[in-house]
Amino acid sequence: MTVQDKIAAIKRFDRGRIAVLGDLMLDVYLWGNVTRISPEAPVPVVNVEKRTFCLGGAANVMRNISTLGGKALAFGAVGRDVSGKEIISGLDEFGISHDGIVAADGRRTTEKCRVVAGAQQLLRADFEDAVPLDDALREIMVCKIEKLIASGEVDAVIFDDYAKGVLDAWMLQRIIAAARESGVITMLDPKPKAGGVSAVKGLTVLKPNRSEAFALSGVHDDNFSGDPAENKALLLASERIFEIWEPEYLLISLAAQGMALFQRGKLLKRIPTRAREVFDVSGAGDTVAASCTLALATGSDAVTAAEIANFAAGVVVGKIGTAPILHDELLTAVQQVK
Repeated sequence: MTVQDKIAAIKRFDRGRIAVLGDLMLDVYLWGNVTRISPEAPVPVVNVEKRTFCLGGAANVMRNISTLGGKALAFGAVGRDVSGKEIISGLDEFGISHDGIVAADGRRTTEKCRVVAGAQQLLRADFEDAVPLDDALREIMVCKIEKLIASGEVDAVIFDDYAKGVLDAWMLQRIIAAARESGVITMLDPKPKAGGVSAVKGLTVLKPNRSEAFALSGVHDDNFSGDPAENKALLLASERIFEIWEPEYLLISLAAQGMALFQRGKLLKRIPTRAREVFDVSGAGDTVAASCTLALATGSDAVTAAEIANFAAGVVVGKIGTAPILHDELLTAVQQVK
């Protein structure tokens, strides 16, 4: 597609209604300066000057959908704590519906706290209870999404798995079945490790990064850095994933190599990276999930959707911290192509 076609596709984003189900997180930043070394241990002492927070994990996918002009509907779990309240307030700030969020007794909201001195991150402390969520709470969320699909109120569902215990395969399989009947797009950003969702079939898009793709397939990564179309290990991994998961499309993020889009029975489509400078890759996968799904949900074909997502990723990796992409930023990035 031409640049003008991509611009037209991005301008349709305001038509997209996307339900996002997954692991909600709060990204907290403690900003300060280091002036001395602690007398208690050989570590720097940070004089904290301010605390900020932003939406992370699945909540960052929701935020990206909103800043790109789409409508996001939030589904996930928080604890009955301050961090949970801050996630809700963050969603409110972006006009994101959170009627689908459940509060879990005895469960901490996942919080990732980063200590930053100047421009250098010194430490990250995680607060979380990465245990399976009660099935009764899961059922509440699944039923709400099924009703939205049946009533035609959503165009796509994104499953964002960080292996924190919210998702289980039976949830995805039920929602996928309802979505396929109604022509609703489904995407999974997987985490192939303990606590992650096991294989489900029938997704529209499965979107792992390179290491996740090899883990999902069980194929050894040979760290080939040339043309992905000549990477035999990557091609074998994609074949295995199609056999196990049976998605319509497989979109693999390859960092500096861009992306590889696979469709059963067709040649790999390589999409070169659009990043100019890389400062921080935090949240880039969330941006890809949001932008690609919005494009598909508003009428773009898979190649165009992947190319738009690649532009979006190229913008956010040039920012520091977990930051979303704005609709106008994406338009500008596409318009600057020569």
